[in-house]
Amino acid sequence: MRNQPKYNFFKNTMYALNGLLDIIKNESSFKIELVLVIILIPFIFILDLSLFKQLFMFISLFLLLLCEIINSAIERCVDLVTLEYNEMAKRAKDVGSTIVFFSILILIFTWGLIIFDTYFK
Repeated sequence: MRNQPKYNFFKNTMYALNGLLDIIKNESSFKIELVLVIILIPFIFILDLSLFKQLFMFISLFLLLLCEIINSAIERCVDLVTLEYNEMAKRAKDVGSTIVFFSILILIFTWGLIIFDTYFK
């Protein structure tokens, strides 16, 4: 059995915020994607869209950030095990990159479909 402290909402929130700050500080891909999200969020509210469409666009933006966080966690775990080239480590990192790539496709498809349906139909 693991020696785990009791659940504490405030401590766990601090752990999450520390992780977020660390990723912002150390992951250039996350910084780029965060800037993109910050730039695109106002467009969700500027465009004349239904609440349902706005929600889908908002979720697709945060899905991108979530997938980048997962990718960073995979990369850090792999680097913790070995910094030397290893085919399995490469494959694990490639899968993490695929997660991000799919989230970008979902973002582009979601935004494109909603904008096309709203303004070019």
